[in-house]
Amino acid sequence: MDTQKVFAFKPRLFSTLKNYSKETFMSDLMAGVIVGIVALPLAIAFGIASGVSPERGIITAIVAGFIISFLGGSKVQIGGPTGAFIVIVYGIVQQYGETGLIIATIIAGVMLLLLGLFKLGAIIKFIPYPIIVGFTSGIALTIFTTQIADIFGLNFGGETVPGDFVGKWILYFRHFDTINWWNTVVSITSILVIVYSSKLFKKIPGSLIAIVLMTVVVYLLKTFAGITVIDTIGDRFTIQSELPAVEVPAMDWETIRGLFPAALTIAILGAIESLLSATVADGMIGDKHNSNTELLAQGAANIIAPLFGGIPATGAIARTMTNINNGGKTPVAGIIHAIVLLLILLFLMPLAQYIPMACLAGVLVIVSYNMSEWRTFKALLRNPKSDVAVLLTTFLLTVIFDLTIAIEIGLVIACLLFMRRVTETTEISVLKDEINPSEELDMDINKDENLQIPKGVEVYEINGPYFFGIANRFEEQMILLGDRPAVRIIRMRRVPFIDSTGIHNLTNLIKTSRKEKITIVLSGVNQAVHEALENSGFYQLMGEENICPNINKALERAKEIMQEDN
Repeated sequence: MDTQKVFAFKPRLFSTLKNYSKETFMSDLMAGVIVGIVALPLAIAFGIASGVSPERGIITAIVAGFIISFLGGSKVQIGGPTGAFIVIVYGIVQQYGETGLIIATIIAGVMLLLLGLFKLGAIIKFIPYPIIVGFTSGIALTIFTTQIADIFGLNFGGETVPGDFVGKWILYFRHFDTINWWNTVVSITSILVIVYSSKLFKKIPGSLIAIVLMTVVVYLLKTFAGITVIDTIGDRFTIQSELPAVEVPAMDWETIRGLFPAALTIAILGAIESLLSATVADGMIGDKHNSNTELLAQGAANIIAPLFGGIPATGAIARTMTNINNGGKTPVAGIIHAIVLLLILLFLMPLAQYIPMACLAGVLVIVSYNMSEWRTFKALLRNPKSDVAVLLTTFLLTVIFDLTIAIEIGLVIACLLFMRRVTETTEISVLKDEINPSEELDMDINKDENLQIPKGVEVYEINGPYFFGIANRFEEQMILLGDRPAVRIIRMRRVPFIDSTGIHNLTNLIKTSRKEKITIVLSGVNQAVHEALENSGFYQLMGEENICPNINKALERAKEIMQEDN
């Protein structure tokens, strides 16, 4: 049996290698080297901001980046740690420690594998856009908030920084008199360098220029001017210049159960961001990624990377765009990016201890600004009120409470919005006098004749799915009319499916109508609905004679019923 056919697992690397050439390799090599250099400061910054050591961010970019490129469903996707995970990862580390983070990431990886195996990649695309913007904008504001202490060099006197948004700002305002202006100057200068250097140097990332420049300046200030108040990475972390040995954490049911909500958040965020990044990349290169294969690769990356001490990873939009803009053609570029980072980790990582924390804070301020999508956020505020309510709800939940709650409630809102919109597409109409043949599809009479509805008969037309969202509406409409005809014909020719609530509703309608001496006749039931009703035992209650193939037969049956009653 062909495993690839069963699981639809088709890594793009293997298909692109069939016609691989030297020219393509040179393009991939140049792009891979540049993306590796771009990824370096971001990986360090994301690792520290997530509450772990800087090399863990790089290890994630190496291991997960390699796996995502090797097994992924996109030609140009670059994987690694991203800003979206900072908030959730920091919270897990604070509550469960780094072992808890490893377990949560592995569980998330398993979830992503299952999404890919069951071919659920397309489902992610149904999450409403206001929810995605609400998440990302909320995460951006939260990331910015976490960097305030390093931007201003605040001293909290050993006081623990609260995990919540409001608590952080209360602490900042209480200790704002401890501001260290040297740190502030370094942060602001870093931001300005990143913003303006990108206009001068198209190929070299502004974040790298800022880090190199500010590291040299701060080192000179410390060495020759005696200014030692600017914290560097080496002041807070001991950096290991090696890939750690594989460690499998001990797992028990209580830990897994406690970490499950956080793992679900990681999996959903990872799926959304990776598929969004791959979709954007498709538009840039005129290609189409395989979403299920991409999810399988993301799952494998998030299972394996934590075993080396890595943090959650996903497709990174900024690095993927850098790859495309610098000529990346195939997944080989992503693999080269991982190799470049590995070489940096092994041979140049000791130099990272001199990087100022205030400079990394400046890098993350730019990251949070780019993530904020404030122009999109502002534009969405002009949309219908329901979309605005969803946008603001997810944004505020992400900022004020926590990302896990925001994801859970956001998904519930998405489901409710979907049901509401499907419900709105289902129409219920009542016909009492005659039916116009020019508007009908299931009649077998002369098109020039209007089909008369006998007195004492009502015809209900349901146009759309008959599910729990519409079932009660149908019942309410009949109660509102208040009529008691001898026969009610329910036309279901335009009902594509019916769920258990719809069947239950019809069953109750039959029982209630019998008490009121009203007979129900169904007309134009399609095969799928017919099978659902038959399997539920509905026809035994109603009688096969009251199930008619079209409106003509249904009206004839209604006349027979009225004659029998007389």
